[in-house]
Amino acid sequence: MENYDSWAMVPSRKRKFQLEDDEGLPNFGMDDLNQDMLEKILSWLPTSSFFRLRSVCKRWKSVADSNSFRLACSEIPSRDPWFFMVDADLNKWTVFDSAEKSWKKLDQPSLCQQNSDFMPVAASGGLVCFRDESGGLIVCNPVTGSSRELPRVLPDSEARSLHAIAMTTCSDDQQSYKLVLVSGELPKLSCKIYNSSTNCWEDDICLKRKADESQEFDSNDDNAVYFLSKAGNVVATDMQRSPSKQYSSVMTVKDGEEIAYFLSASGTIVACNLTRKLFFEYPRLLPVFHEYSIDVVECQGEMLVVLLSEFLGSASLRVWRFDEDSRSWRQIAAMPPSMSHEFYGKKMDINCVGAGDQIFICLNSVEFFSYIICNLRNNDWIEVPKCIKNGEAVEFMSAFSFEPRIEALV
Repeated sequence: MENYDSWAMVPSRKRKFQLEDDEGLPNFGMDDLNQDMLEKILSWLPTSSFFRLRSVCKRWKSVADSNSFRLACSEIPSRDPWFFMVDADLNKWTVFDSAEKSWKKLDQPSLCQQNSDFMPVAASGGLVCFRDESGGLIVCNPVTGSSRELPRVLPDSEARSLHAIAMTTCSDDQQSYKLVLVSGELPKLSCKIYNSSTNCWEDDICLKRKADESQEFDSNDDNAVYFLSKAGNVVATDMQRSPSKQYSSVMTVKDGEEIAYFLSASGTIVACNLTRKLFFEYPRLLPVFHEYSIDVVECQGEMLVVLLSEFLGSASLRVWRFDEDSRSWRQIAAMPPSMSHEFYGKKMDINCVGAGDQIFICLNSVEFFSYIICNLRNNDWIEVPKCIKNGEAVEFMSAFSFEPRIEALV
């Protein structure tokens, strides 16, 4: 792994850490720890430190390579997210480390190197899923470089119009995952689920429209004027989402029910309840005749919507949550006007991803690009420094969030 900024210099000789109290007790060094305790302590280091363990000393190198150390790492509840960045040519493996606030370049695994058409389409836990133009799927751990090619989906499933690709990590052991493909044409949708524990695709699930939603949110409403194409085009602009976001979707588990959310061809938000085998569409956030860019994210287990719109000579970037009781959208965060006004008139397109209580936002237009992290706890909006390579700022179209875990299995 290469840091675009600079790695901290690593001592060429072993550094001995000592603990000493005020009572004058004997010094206690890291070398005095047994192997099990040493592994538990080192497992709490930031993931970027794992790449340097092998160069500290022979003992630490043996720790980095041991299975028991990976087990100790798996017991860490969570890690600060890394954001897997997608450039316009889909050929760079760059991540933003939110813990160290730095950009890093990763080595591509051999499976992805063999096919340059693979692009990221989903992520969960410590894994990222890639898809090629023919529908082939690869799951990869970007930190370790381990990868796995998934079995092909049956031809009849691939022939149907694909709307969404969602990924979820099983919460009980963090070592298995599911991949969900949603396809068909409204109002006839179906989904296909891959389970890593069995290494096979399950039978198709036909999704029925939720009865009490069929009239209220009819997707064939002749009075509606839509502004998003399936690929995420914003009408009256030349902007288009990164191809990797064409199948953008998120997964949540609510009351034990798995739900996948995605943007339909008409720009509405569709929720597919995989447990109850139902789907429904949410009401629109904005009335017709508004120009906007929109994306769906998952934060702390719930679906949120990020919306960039222009109104009365200014631009507004806001985060919304759907209130089930009132059946309406409620704003929960908004970028300060002093920041969002910069986007006015630039025909910006947004591509977003959630990570814990943060949202990473890529903003792009023909003349401008920026990356913003929104902290939902305190409504704090921070611009991420540009990634500089060879003296020039690198432009990324979108990002995928994952936890940098060396123990995550493909």
